[in-house]
Amino acid sequence: MSAVASYEFIAPGRIVFGWGRWGEVAPVAAALGRRAFLIEGSRTLAAGGFIGRLQAALGERGLTSVRLATIAHEPEVPDVDDAVRRVRELGAGAGDLVIGIGGGSAIDLAKAVAALATNATGSSVRDYLEGVGRGLQISVPPLPLIAMPTTAGTGSEATKNAVISSYDPPFKKSLRSDLMMPRAVIVDPQLAVSVPPAVTAQTGMDAITQLIESYISRKARPIPRSLAIDGLRLALGAIEEAVDDGGSRRAREAMAQAALLSGMALANSGLGMAHGVAAALGVHCRTAHGLACALMLPIALRINREVCLPQLAQLAQAAGLAQSEPADVAADLLIARIEAICRRVGVPSRLGALGVTAEQIPALVRDSRGNSMDGNPRTLSDPELTQILEANL
Repeated sequence: MSAVASYEFIAPGRIVFGWGRWGEVAPVAAALGRRAFLIEGSRTLAAGGFIGRLQAALGERGLTSVRLATIAHEPEVPDVDDAVRRVRELGAGAGDLVIGIGGGSAIDLAKAVAALATNATGSSVRDYLEGVGRGLQISVPPLPLIAMPTTAGTGSEATKNAVISSYDPPFKKSLRSDLMMPRAVIVDPQLAVSVPPAVTAQTGMDAITQLIESYISRKARPIPRSLAIDGLRLALGAIEEAVDDGGSRRAREAMAQAALLSGMALANSGLGMAHGVAAALGVHCRTAHGLACALMLPIALRINREVCLPQLAQLAQAAGLAQSEPADVAADLLIARIEAICRRVGVPSRLGALGVTAEQIPALVRDSRGNSMDGNPRTLSDPELTQILEANL
């Protein structure tokens, strides 16, 4: 038996999971502060009266609430800077907290606002971003953050970073610190019932990509691998049903749990090629993150297959796709299942379907480098990655 390597594990301070449990946000928030800044991602929730009910519940617990920002796209530098400016103007400090309600974009914006409300050395979030800023660090604890995901995919509710984009100049980089992990997470699968099929498919494939990439990552750790196995088993058995029947409680619960586990897995084990290229596709082609990950996952699995056959076989067996088959056969069964799901939920198989052109390949290769690509199990040179992307145009 081999020894267990040294590792660390970070996760949200408290997780509340279950159908209809969004109403517990008020007592959770009351334990963290007296004024809540709300950052929202779904206009549907506001239009349907959910935000009003949430504010009423907070008020009954003696909390005041401020609707700080609503975001319908992946957060960009100006979005963060504007929200941070406002929260500072409102005198944010001791006794305040942030509640992020929505998909990954809303939760990432909430994380960034909570962090920069208390870390004011820089003049912009860009000063803190990996690889493009001034190298400033989050050194002061952020405002307490409660994350309430309304989609099942990004896992942002359980990660320690916020992904921030820019299109001039083009980049997608992370604001990252262990201090940014949410203090509490409330995962209510019922909040995803109104999510359209296309978004359900794309966010669900994002979760599946995160579960697989964190498991085969060269940075993989024991606890995240255990979480990834359970999450992948749930997701592979539920994503098609969630897309076909958004009101399915069984499917929504399974996907919400899988997404949560994927966030904890990636936060501790990293990712790989699919996410690395997906970030570049988001910047240069404005491709939705989940869609980019979904398209790239089968490609990444085929590219990495030879260097991680045992891990892929383990995932196939855990998901019930293989039993006693040889590792290469089991790995191929997993890849085939992923490709079949992508076809079933409408994910294109070629980069050209996203509008990618041959002229964009050099920029995509350049901007695929970063924290995610660093975890890829197979080292890829720029010429190799160029050839891979060209072959899949």
